[in-house]
Amino acid sequence: MNPEAHQHLTQVDPVMGQLIASLEPCTLKPVPQRSPFESLVRAVAHQQLHGKAADTILNRFIALVPGRRFPRPEDVLSLSFDSLRAAGFSGAKIAALQDIARQTQAGVVPSARKLQSLTDEEIIERLTQCRGIGRWSVEMLLIFKLARPDVLPVDDFGIRDGYRVSFGLEELPKPKVLRELGERWRPYRTTASWYLWRAADRAKHAKVA
Repeated sequence: MNPEAHQHLTQVDPVMGQLIASLEPCTLKPVPQRSPFESLVRAVAHQQLHGKAADTILNRFIALVPGRRFPRPEDVLSLSFDSLRAAGFSGAKIAALQDIARQTQAGVVPSARKLQSLTDEEIIERLTQCRGIGRWSVEMLLIFKLARPDVLPVDDFGIRDGYRVSFGLEELPKPKVLRELGERWRPYRTTASWYLWRAADRAKHAKVA
């Protein structure tokens, strides 16, 4: 929980203030032990899949390299297409994993230490050189690995839907519009994003109930 972020968001945006008051405090916690390589592989696994399905595929993938907490780039490049396909990855995702592994070996994907010294936009520019890695995937790394405080993933459906339900809109805001609207949340747009995700989850559960 970041009291400064909550105070700022409440002051600049009454609707966000209501969200903060009605939901549990932000519990966003980064996973710093994950390497940039692991974070990107996990992001690819989660693309266009529900969390449980992606986790199942990742568990099968990890099991392909016994004795390691998570496969290394050289492990990925040594695994056959068929074994990766059997784990549940599509052909496009296998190509992405192999390119991420090669780009890590080449230094395009930097070490965790080097990553800390780069700005958000520098990280996005470098990592989106990898096949299958777009801005959204890097933004997830910025939030969940690096805990960067001012990230707003405007292309994320949950973020857009959270804004829609919170502000009483009939349609999802366009990413460009949401980026402009989110300027008022600086420099704590990551915390705002977390609350928009929770707002979308709450609305979805209320509809089911």
